[in-house]
Amino acid sequence: MLLLFIGVCASSLAQEKQQDSITTYKKRVLEATEVDFLTSYYTQDGDNAAVTGGIGTEELTDVTPTIVVSIPLNDDDILTIDAGISAYSSASSSNINPFDGNQPANAFIESTGASKGDVWTNLNVNYSHSSDDRNNTWSTNLSISSEYDYFSIGIGGSYTRLFNQKNTEISIKGNVYFDTWNAIYPQELRFFNQGGNRLDDSFFNNFTITGNTNYTPQFTEFDNEGRNSYSLGLGFSQILSRNTQGSIVIDVVQQDGLLSTPFQRVYFGDVADSFIGDFHLADAIEQLPGTRLKIAIGGRLNYYINEVFSVRTFYRYYTDDWGINSHTASIEIPIKITSQFTLYPSYRFYNQTAADYFAPYEQNLSTQEFYTSDYDLSKFNANQYGFGISYTDIFTKLHLWKFGLKSIDLKYNQYERNTGLISSLIYGGVKFIMD
Repeated sequence: MLLLFIGVCASSLAQEKQQDSITTYKKRVLEATEVDFLTSYYTQDGDNAAVTGGIGTEELTDVTPTIVVSIPLNDDDILTIDAGISAYSSASSSNINPFDGNQPANAFIESTGASKGDVWTNLNVNYSHSSDDRNNTWSTNLSISSEYDYFSIGIGGSYTRLFNQKNTEISIKGNVYFDTWNAIYPQELRFFNQGGNRLDDSFFNNFTITGNTNYTPQFTEFDNEGRNSYSLGLGFSQILSRNTQGSIVIDVVQQDGLLSTPFQRVYFGDVADSFIGDFHLADAIEQLPGTRLKIAIGGRLNYYINEVFSVRTFYRYYTDDWGINSHTASIEIPIKITSQFTLYPSYRFYNQTAADYFAPYEQNLSTQEFYTSDYDLSKFNANQYGFGISYTDIFTKLHLWKFGLKSIDLKYNQYERNTGLISSLIYGGVKFIMD
């Protein structure tokens, strides 16, 4: 499919070059270099951490600064470079090894050890070309990201066609990601690979096991630490009237490889509990199938009421072969209070069914082939409330050195699940145009 897509793009590009050679004038796709400085601050809390088997603190904070530079190479071509880092501190992740801190191990208290935080880095490079009449656009992209326990590289491309006097748009996009885990397991399981009684290890000599003192977890390290993801997206957009625009998008994702998270514990209801202090020792780690097919169908309908009010609506249905079905519905009402300032109140509702392999703390069974207590795979409803404000200066009157200010955006989202998870996101962005 990817080779066919590339072939179509190459053929289209050859035709566009022939058209380019006879064109006398055209407007540039991007007039000048644009630079976006973006940052976000995210915080969450809850009591269903997957690292500790569906119980325990989910407290997490994350700061993500990003810079996006869009460079016009000529009238038709744009190079976009998107680079960012994400620095987080996670009480949940700290309990991968709950015994390396300065206080007794407890699922509801973060460990002060080294695993409580990390930095994720990402680089994405995109090249796009538009035809003379601006009815055809194709692009290709390369992405690289890295964290302490995984590395990912992705390639992809897209093609967009406008016709019907630019009132109709169709698009196709494809991406392939190759990920490699550096599997990190819960501390107490690292001594039991390939089975056997390892309680005589020096680690356990430092602690006293209570409850079931014959601690024999069900654990073997993963042989395959790779994961591949293949995605294909189809889009259709139509201007329905002077005030109304609608679109439909279909996305299909196929994954294979290591889809389990190696450091997420599972506790079985048919196995006697073992403890070190107040910390429940893992019976096993999450085990999920090695393949997953995801399908999503979504639609947007935007309506322009007048110079002050607009309405943007969205709905998506999602299903996969793990048993999850979900519905997403959202509405945003931009309110233009002046020629430069716009307010963005919004609301989003989401619900999903549970995956076939999910069960809460101590409700999975050791006889099952697959099992997880990750509440992201549970049945839940969620509400998100948002508000944003945007400042736009189309004439870029304010300058900082060689950069003219184009826009400033500030948004806040409050997210609440009926499982108890609550999160907040503050996002800010400033866009400049280089003179």
